[in-house]
Amino acid sequence: MWECHGAPRGDGRRGSPGRGAGVVPFVALLLLQRRPVAGRALLVNGPGCPGNSLCRANVHEQTRKQVALLNATAQDLFSLYLKCQGEPFSSESDKLCNPGGIFFPAFHVNRTSEKKEVMVAMYKLFAFLNASLGNITRDQEELNPTAKELLDRLHNTTKTTRGLISNLTCLLCKNYNVFQVDVSYGESSKGKSTFKKKQQGCQVLRKYVQVIAQAARILLPHLSPA
Repeated sequence: MWECHGAPRGDGRRGSPGRGAGVVPFVALLLLQRRPVAGRALLVNGPGCPGNSLCRANVHEQTRKQVALLNATAQDLFSLYLKCQGEPFSSESDKLCNPGGIFFPAFHVNRTSEKKEVMVAMYKLFAFLNASLGNITRDQEELNPTAKELLDRLHNTTKTTRGLISNLTCLLCKNYNVFQVDVSYGESSKGKSTFKKKQQGCQVLRKYVQVIAQAARILLPHLSPA
């Protein structure tokens, strides 16, 4: 059974995020974002990508596992989030969590798209998700500080997403010399009412469940070392 309440999380701060394989300088700019903003370009310091030695030998396998893990845990995260928000979210999720009105990055690639196009689209998607998860986690630390299992799942999902971004960065640099990606982040919930914060979180997580399944179907076949 999922638990929405437990012992407070110590000092109330977020856990230290993990740094995945293939970390390159321009990802650090992304990882420091504490709330979503729009139209931020990520750049490396210099005229091109750093040395390929920053990519670990198992970067493809690690990336496959990260995508598969996110896909396997997305629905449970969404369900636990709904439970912890209470009514009316538990009983009216179809209405309140409809993601039709929220911004989400365009995702038009498919299995026949060029590999480079897929990797760039995936980077934009997971950069957006990383910022959105940070936004949701901040709100839940404020609204549900004793919901230990939910907060742990949010932190773990964010950690996996950050590692995935690092690996996608490595692959983009190594294989395509892509060192600049324009990304968009969703709307921040700062200053909104409690209800609106909860609603925005459930809208993003419902869309996440849908998109991560699509991303896994498209990305995994492209992640062969060749």
